[in-house]
Amino acid sequence: MKKLLLALVFAPALACAAELAYRLDPAPIDPRDLVSLQSGARTFVNYCLNCHGAQFMRYNRLTDLGLTEAQIRDNLILTGDKIGDTMKVALGVKEGKVLFGAAPPDLSVVGRSRGANWLYTYLRTFYRDPKTPTGWNNAVFENAAMPHALWTLQGERALEIIHRGEPGHATVEFKWSQLTPGAQSTVQYDTTVRDLVNFLIYMGEPGAADRKIIGIIVLFVLFALFVPAYFLKREYWKDVK
Repeated sequence: MKKLLLALVFAPALACAAELAYRLDPAPIDPRDLVSLQSGARTFVNYCLNCHGAQFMRYNRLTDLGLTEAQIRDNLILTGDKIGDTMKVALGVKEGKVLFGAAPPDLSVVGRSRGANWLYTYLRTFYRDPKTPTGWNNAVFENAAMPHALWTLQGERALEIIHRGEPGHATVEFKWSQLTPGAQSTVQYDTTVRDLVNFLIYMGEPGAADRKIIGIIVLFVLFALFVPAYFLKREYWKDVK
């Protein structure tokens, strides 16, 4: 009863906070798009693997994306790791805390914990903020310790947050402006982020596609077995009244 009363008391505040939060954009990912997954893997090892590890993902698992071991070894392994090694990073926990104030988390299952829409929006909403230690902030994750690792691609942007209305009926407008151009256009950068998120989701559960196919097959088999099982049951119980 006490929990119910607290929920009723704080419900308006929570609803208001939800309205003021930055809305997540739907991530246009496709786990069957091997070209997108390969592009996402390339972006991951070039821009993310410097600080973030993926200790539960092995390089040779990328053969599931249509890559050969030679392609993985020549293009995606940028250190002295072997093809069967996991995607570990040299940056230690202590060094990460010194550099960023918090150790960069492992990204093996970030796709499952955060979700595609959150990641897709987060990686596209960094902006310059001189008040933070890194000089960067994020509209989705305020005061994030992570700087904008892809800023050379997207460029530098500024965000103006405009509050409108009265308390209880307040709204927020997010106004973006481009400070310096990046190496990619807006469409190209969104595509790069889409591919990266696609790969992060895949990495969280590499066997997801096979699991879904097996599940569909199992349902068809159970449906096929239902018919003879039903008639067998009738045959056994036909003399029971």
